[in-house]
Amino acid sequence: MPRFSWEATTRAGEVKRGTLEAADEAAVANRLRADGLTPRTIKKRAGDIVITIGSGVQPKELQIFTRQLATMIDAGLPLVQCLDILANQTENKIFAGILFQVKNAVEQGATFSDALRKHPKVFDELYVNLVAAGEVGGILDTILNRLATYIEKAVKLKSQLKSAMVYPIAIMVVAIGVIAVMLGKVIPTFEEMYKEFPNAKLPGPTKVVIDISDAFTSNWYIFVGGLIGFGVLLSLGLKTERGRDILDASLLRIPVIGSVLRKIVVARFTRTLGTLLASGVPILDALDICAKTSGNRVVQRGILHARAKISEGQDMAGPLGDTKVFPTMVTQMIGVGEQTGARDQMLQKIADFYEDEVDTAVAAMTSLIEPIMMAFLGIVVGGLIVAMYLPVFELAGNIEA
Repeated sequence: MPRFSWEATTRAGEVKRGTLEAADEAAVANRLRADGLTPRTIKKRAGDIVITIGSGVQPKELQIFTRQLATMIDAGLPLVQCLDILANQTENKIFAGILFQVKNAVEQGATFSDALRKHPKVFDELYVNLVAAGEVGGILDTILNRLATYIEKAVKLKSQLKSAMVYPIAIMVVAIGVIAVMLGKVIPTFEEMYKEFPNAKLPGPTKVVIDISDAFTSNWYIFVGGLIGFGVLLSLGLKTERGRDILDASLLRIPVIGSVLRKIVVARFTRTLGTLLASGVPILDALDICAKTSGNRVVQRGILHARAKISEGQDMAGPLGDTKVFPTMVTQMIGVGEQTGARDQMLQKIADFYEDEVDTAVAAMTSLIEPIMMAFLGIVVGGLIVAMYLPVFELAGNIEA
């Protein structure tokens, strides 16, 4: 966000100078007037470089902003004033600049949802559509509170997803590192020691390990290049439709991890759809948004299939069950919700249930994977060590004999 140098006068005629980060000169002038200053000159400073990764706004910051905005609107403050207060008090300069742009757009006659739609990296389609529904229904504060709750639960689910995926990957990286160190440093030391006994006959396992170590140390660049090449090919493959389809389908089939990911997907879908329907978003639009935010291509196709069937006049439970993506219990509960006219409440109950299930599943998976990975490390590293010490044991036996 650009930085501006400004000069202004107080009501008493005193001249003040300073710098501000803002979206444009108009935003700087508005902030100065809000502070009781009359702008004289505002100039954009050159040479300021800002590097932004992603949107530059954390989900937690968005959740706090949403909750505070809901509280202010419920208290009767005008929307423009709320945005100005929140933009001035946020510590994230990038977010502050975006909020000032939203405030300026609203001041110029745009609706709040249209102003938010100009910043899709921060305010996604779900957020914008819910705000639009709140504006039309006159319940913007209620919608914002629902959004804040949704973001909070979404952050929790994302954290659980990271726990499910990062832990086993981290263990595998450590295992590869330990094996590489042993092959590159430890085993060559033993090899040099055994060369001092030219007449000693090395056991078969020791020869195999030494041969592997020699191949690794002599051609390490091939191993490293192979890993880099595999990573590049995987990255390029995941950018294709076919590659994403294969990966997402495979993830759901992985033992233990796949079950956890499926529970996370169900919790995310039901929470999102329940929030949208409760806020008055039409079901076809809500399903379209759910498909885009599902995070899995298999699930996305299933949701779009259900959407197409619903547009033809069918209910929701049947088409969702046909996809084989969602558990039978989920589709049956949705069917009950449709029959009783309480579909959005039933979806929220399903989301609560599966979020609790995810907590339990992640804890169980972690406790299960930990001993498996430790056993794997123990067998591989222990096997290498035993193979290298076998000649020592044989030499000791010969000496005793």
